[in-house]
Amino acid sequence: MISLLVIIIIFAFIFDFINGFHDAANSIATIVSTKVLTPFQAVLWAAFFNFSAFFISKYIIGGFGIADTIAKSVSIQKGDPLALYVILAGLLSAIIWNLITWWFGIPSSSSHALIGGLIGGAVAHYHTFSVVNASKVLPTIFFIVAAPLIGMIMAFFITVLIVQLCKRSNPYKAERWFKRLQLVSSAAFSIGHGGNDAQKVMGLIGVAMVASNYIPDLKSIPDWVPLSCFVFIGLGTMSGGWKIVKTMGTRITKVTPLEGVAAETAGAVTLFLTEHLKIPVSTTHTITGSIIGVGATKRLSAVRWGVTVSLLWAWILTIPISGTIAALIFYLIKAFL
Repeated sequence: MISLLVIIIIFAFIFDFINGFHDAANSIATIVSTKVLTPFQAVLWAAFFNFSAFFISKYIIGGFGIADTIAKSVSIQKGDPLALYVILAGLLSAIIWNLITWWFGIPSSSSHALIGGLIGGAVAHYHTFSVVNASKVLPTIFFIVAAPLIGMIMAFFITVLIVQLCKRSNPYKAERWFKRLQLVSSAAFSIGHGGNDAQKVMGLIGVAMVASNYIPDLKSIPDWVPLSCFVFIGLGTMSGGWKIVKTMGTRITKVTPLEGVAAETAGAVTLFLTEHLKIPVSTTHTITGSIIGVGATKRLSAVRWGVTVSLLWAWILTIPISGTIAALIFYLIKAFL
């Protein structure tokens, strides 16, 4: 049981690392496309603030509420000899889906892949959807639409406001200032990204520890778990994710430093809000919506809607596909037990 727990923790950290490079584009796409930083400088910048989110979540926000939501998304019976296999199947499913979407340059949601995997593994084991905790899962599903929509609307109005305030400014001086401000906005978004995504793996490790009787409850998760999760997502971000950077930074719409500030600010505010509400959301969906919002201020045709629609299909399919993969993995594991 303990050896299986160790295997799950190792794969959880692998998932966190993959999550980092898969979602690196979320934090750095606009800052790279506007040439404020080189790609190498940008990933170092984002990785530092991904890790810094640990201290903000722990000491300023006051806890890891998103981890608790992930851990309670399905009801896994304590002491169940197959419980850890359910968790392992969900984790492997999320890793596989992340690697597939990374390979094809599709900015899908690591969060929804993980939740879908847990649901698929649990339903395959218990043969009922009653194990799904609707009060935790339904808000997450709702924010598949709400998070990008909030980011889009907020980015649209922030962009319009900035343009109105700066319309009499010298364009060259204004651009220099917005390049500096983009360092701040990208740092804020990276903090939101780290605080949101690192906690998801923390919750999964916590439920595995409870299921294996290593700890009595989720409140007893040892400090090294959240710290390690934030370290691994930071290391993953440092490794980059250049295919997705191209999609996010150039293929949806061309972004200026002013628009980069607006998109990242809107995305960061959305992530801070959802972390406060303890709702795990997709940082990918959030920043994509924000980029669409700034593109729409110029004209609707400035947004490449064909690319956006294909991304939307990937978002919709993530939970059911990762759930199906997890169910198949669980049945394979069970067959060889």
